[in-house]
Amino acid sequence: MPTVAIDLNADLGEGFGRWTLTDDEQLLSVVTSANVACGFHAGDAATMRRVCELAAERGVRIGAQVSYRDLAGFGRRAMDVPPAELAAEVAYQIGALEVFARAAGARVAYVKPHGALYNRVVRDEEQAAAVVDGVLLASAGGTGPGLPVLGLPGSRLHEAARKAGLPVVGEAFGDRAYRADGTLLPRGQEGAVVTEPAEVVERSVSLARLGVVAAHCGRRVPVRAGSLCLHGDTPGAVDLARRVRAALESAGVRVEAFA
Repeated sequence: MPTVAIDLNADLGEGFGRWTLTDDEQLLSVVTSANVACGFHAGDAATMRRVCELAAERGVRIGAQVSYRDLAGFGRRAMDVPPAELAAEVAYQIGALEVFARAAGARVAYVKPHGALYNRVVRDEEQAAAVVDGVLLASAGGTGPGLPVLGLPGSRLHEAARKAGLPVVGEAFGDRAYRADGTLLPRGQEGAVVTEPAEVVERSVSLARLGVVAAHCGRRVPVRAGSLCLHGDTPGAVDLARRVRAALESAGVRVEAFA
């Protein structure tokens, strides 16, 4: 059945000190949810505060984008972190962002892993359970009960979240290549990132309207998603995000934050 509404999310606040990567202000005029870097792969206190304030002003939902502690590798390097340590670090990141979200008159509304952690918890039950434990720990610390977990449909992360009673939201990517099993082609492989704007737009509309996408091998893969990611660190990200949103709306898709 065609999807008639979809959330648009973007990874924002991906800078540190004087270094900036994402055009947060412009992207916040397009997206409906903001995945804010919480300081472990990118982001710092001032950046987190600024993005939360901008998001709150524009009615954009704030999400905590949690990561392995890997500033040098932008959170995209494989790491082995003991489960208890990972749970504590996930809770720490969510809690830090919650301070700035509350100060801006909003709240952290969901959690999304980043980079290597995102891909690890697709198949790794132990690491997935640790991320969920971190979300639960943050909830006990005052972020509020039942933070939704945004991630790849069918992942171990979503299985663990459901088992813990947390809502889950499937995520799709118009600018990332898929394998036939519905997982993402690793960034180190050729063709992993789709760079042609027209192709990204076409794939995004297909994901939203039909719930399918062409895999790297050419096979059509079903992807049930309530949110579509627009990467903020790609060249021309703002223009591409605007084109994707315009195409979705022209195709009759309501662009709104997930329920």
